[in-house]
Amino acid sequence: MPQAVWTGALSFGLVSVPVRLVPATEAKDVRFHLYDREGRRVRYRRVVETGDAGPSPSPMPPPASETPRGRDDDADAAGAAAASEVAAPSRPSEAPERTVDWGDVRRGLETEAGDLVLLSDEEIDRVRPRRSGTIDVEAFVELGDIDPVHFEKTYYAVPRSVADAKPYALLHRAMRRAGRVGIARFVLRTKPHLVAVRAMAEGLAVHTLYFGAEVRDPRAVSPPLDARVSARELDLAEQLIEMLRVDWNPEEYADTYREELLRLLAAKEPVGRTEAAATGAAGPRIDELMTALRESVEEAKRARTSRSTRKRGTRAG
Repeated sequence: MPQAVWTGALSFGLVSVPVRLVPATEAKDVRFHLYDREGRRVRYRRVVETGDAGPSPSPMPPPASETPRGRDDDADAAGAAAASEVAAPSRPSEAPERTVDWGDVRRGLETEAGDLVLLSDEEIDRVRPRRSGTIDVEAFVELGDIDPVHFEKTYYAVPRSVADAKPYALLHRAMRRAGRVGIARFVLRTKPHLVAVRAMAEGLAVHTLYFGAEVRDPRAVSPPLDARVSARELDLAEQLIEMLRVDWNPEEYADTYREELLRLLAAKEPVGRTEAAATGAAGPRIDELMTALRESVEEAKRARTSRSTRKRGTRAG
């Protein structure tokens, strides 16, 4: 069972159902660390350009509790970029650098006029929204009225205990019969979210949505759609679409890049023992990578077999 990211209640009107939110998806990316040519770990540090070199830099990254809040991908990208800079030797023309204590770090934003405005964590915390105890449904809309471009991430809302199963089932059944999704607001961790609560066949899903201001107007980036198209061209295009029509099955589509990475990793000779292995900490082993690789290959084979069978059936028909 994945760990819950939020615990509270799902409510509308006088109905309140205690639920937990668990992620509906999990990343399967192969995550790399940075090493030098001899297999030594490359880390990053916080530095500031100054005329005073200051104390010798610390090679360790900040503790997890001190990591700036934000999306994991953004933090990974920033860490990787910083690590790359540390790995490269400093050029004589560059200004001297000194490490910066985390307590001295401020968040800043440049204005359109070119001014720099700094805020401390205490100032940001004073306006930061507080964690929500409930997901309050404000309205119900047709699912088809929500363009998929607004969907961001999906969670499953599950009952918090066996005793909550009955009100949960009642809410689920009522929403299925109504055929609508609930629109609600709540604060997850420290960020306010707009969400759509949807009754799936197996339970309730909570989809975080991009706010209206976060979605670009397609007219600003797309070409005009008033080009002349003949009836014959349109008929041929529709015939092609019909020939390629299949029932959606996500298991038929595998991440071939991940499969190739796992195959490369499994074939490579290890260059040494990791820090985690030296301290007895658990980490991915080659046999685990091989197991993941075999599962991915078998999944890809099943998908190809299914597609081939469907194509033969289409031709026979």
